[in-house]
Amino acid sequence: MAELALTARLNPSAADARRGVVRLHPEALTALGLREWDGIALSGARHTAAVVALTPVGTPPGVALLDDVTLSNAGIKEDQTVVVAPAVVHGARQVVLSGSAHATRSIPAATLRQALLGKVVTVGDAVSLLPRDLGPDMPTSTAGQALSRTFGIAWTTELLTVTAVDPAPGPVSVQPNTAVSWTAGAVAAREAADRAAVGGPSGRGSRGGTEAAVSHEPGLAGTGVESAGSAAAVHRSTSGEAPIPVEDLTGMHAQAAKLSEWLSLSLDEPELLRALGASAHLGVLITGPAGVGKATLARAVAAPRRLIELDGPTVGAAESGARLREVAAAVAEVGSGQGGVLLISDIDALLPEQPEPVATLILDQLRAAISGPGVAFLATTAHPGRVDARLRGPDLCDRELALPLPTAPVRRALLEQVLRKVPTGELALDAIAARTPGFVIADLAALAREAGLRAASRASRQGTAPKLTQDDLLGALEVIRPLSRSGTEELAIGSLGLDDVGDMVETKQSLTEAVLWPLHHPDSFARLGVEPPRGVLLYGPPGCGKTFLVRALAGSGQLSVHSVKGAELMDKWVGSSERAVRELFQRARDSAPSLIFLDEVDALAPRRGQTGDSGVGDRVVAALLTELDGVEPLRDVVVLGATNRPELIDPALLRPGRLERLVFVPPPDAQARLAILRTAGKSVPLAADVDLAALAEDLTGYSAADCAALLREAALAAMRRDVNTADVTAGDVETARRAVNPSLDPAQVESLRRYADVRG
Repeated sequence: MAELALTARLNPSAADARRGVVRLHPEALTALGLREWDGIALSGARHTAAVVALTPVGTPPGVALLDDVTLSNAGIKEDQTVVVAPAVVHGARQVVLSGSAHATRSIPAATLRQALLGKVVTVGDAVSLLPRDLGPDMPTSTAGQALSRTFGIAWTTELLTVTAVDPAPGPVSVQPNTAVSWTAGAVAAREAADRAAVGGPSGRGSRGGTEAAVSHEPGLAGTGVESAGSAAAVHRSTSGEAPIPVEDLTGMHAQAAKLSEWLSLSLDEPELLRALGASAHLGVLITGPAGVGKATLARAVAAPRRLIELDGPTVGAAESGARLREVAAAVAEVGSGQGGVLLISDIDALLPEQPEPVATLILDQLRAAISGPGVAFLATTAHPGRVDARLRGPDLCDRELALPLPTAPVRRALLEQVLRKVPTGELALDAIAARTPGFVIADLAALAREAGLRAASRASRQGTAPKLTQDDLLGALEVIRPLSRSGTEELAIGSLGLDDVGDMVETKQSLTEAVLWPLHHPDSFARLGVEPPRGVLLYGPPGCGKTFLVRALAGSGQLSVHSVKGAELMDKWVGSSERAVRELFQRARDSAPSLIFLDEVDALAPRRGQTGDSGVGDRVVAALLTELDGVEPLRDVVVLGATNRPELIDPALLRPGRLERLVFVPPPDAQARLAILRTAGKSVPLAADVDLAALAEDLTGYSAADCAALLREAALAAMRRDVNTADVTAGDVETARRAVNPSLDPAQVESLRRYADVRG
């Protein structure tokens, strides 16, 4: 794994103070193979991890900018050496922290998780409550507002310690479904303080005089884990925020109207249902991508009624007895005669697909609640396939409400709503909405925060009034990644389009007809009475730009791209690979118009009956065929496969109705090689004696990757000649020619060129 030894300096920017962000020079980021906001490992006197970003212009390449907390976590001082390397960061299932008595007594777990969202931590790290994506001149986040109400101004200086993580030992990132809790000792101190506050050692509170039961499981990585009892767990709102008005639910008015009608009939007019022989009970499972606003919808619609809410990840992290007590307490409260709505967010964390024995008792408690008069049950999940199947029984959640990803017009309206109180210049929000396929409201809010940070930084430097501009939003697009693509590899699309691809006229035209026309002109296909192509196979010699073409295609169509390498979907466990295929296609349907890119598709769909993998490959091919032309049609979704070994793909996948269009990506000719050399040489200081046109003519047999590698090797040859050299000469290029040989085999190229004709 690549690593660099850099000089650690204290980051002078107040916007990064105590936020766990390490800033590196772009050259260092490239050398490590990292992108901005990836995880990074730091080694000094101890090992830690953080999030990496770019340094300000003018920072030397050999310097790493760290905040004071990250310096302390790495065990180094300013101007000492820190070793940085890429980090394998897992999404945390659970994070346990310790803090001051005031913090553990005041801050609920849901608010704590929201404040730490997106941070990368390891056991033993100190971590602040300052959100990593907000600058000092920006309005505080929802977490900041909740912290200010419950903890006061001291939340900005409070430091917590990470005592345990799962998976251990880390590093891990805090996700929306991570169970974040306080250590057992901190919980015990908080409970003791609470008992003292309500008078006497008995600890009898205001709810029925019952003592708050607290139990502790052995925990993670050798520490105790909080398992708070009912009095601590059941509350009106886990976030501490007031529900937003229903009319502000942009893009969800139809779903809000349907849910409101269901609640009205079940809770306000149950006699109408009984008169028709129908049960008045109501259980709704609200599904949709992470961050789309499922819990927000439920709170908004249920706002006029009594709402009891449980946080699934927090409750699900407790030991089984505590889980049952918390659910029982919530059921008792909602069924206490006053009625109301019981909401469990992220219920897949509480009732997973592979349940424990306690799940049966929890389901019995929920059935008891929903059978009572004046009670409705709402549950949310971003992973409906990972929920206990019994939850969908007719006596529980007999109805399902799906929230899709926002369309471009909805994204524009959401951006207007997010930015309505922000001072802005002239904004072209239609252009931003077109470039954000797959973004949910949480992503758009993060986009606005990142753009605001850039605007605040500029205003601070120039001493002007803060104003958000179009360039700030475009710059933020380079950083923010949508939550809906968290399960698939992202392609760096940016502003790249097919017009930026030199030569390949026939190839680009074929891709435009097969991919962009069906998505942009569906009415033309309907008028002519033909079905558009479902899929395209992109094949050609290795290194000739197949992936580059896909990025350009996605940029031209402003598509949501779901990219996966063939081997990534293969799993030894029975059914896992097929489920991964189904989930991939479901994500694409949810984010339509979209493009599914199957790189190295020959590894995913080899010829059936010719592999020794216990039938996994055959089942994956069957799952692919079912998704491509099964009962559920693909609408506004195009599948694009890429390979340099098309003869290894199962023939059934290439028939009409599947990957029916075969598009050959030829090796670059002299003109294309010249364009590649000019593009690759933009950042290379070439001497006047380097003739790129003549070089391109002389590189017969070189692929696009070979041409780029040739200039890299020439730069290294110049450094060997003189490490302080300022340019790359023709002699350096000639030296590189002897080191970089052409990778294209003429026989293989001709065989691939004739593949479509031979198959026909």
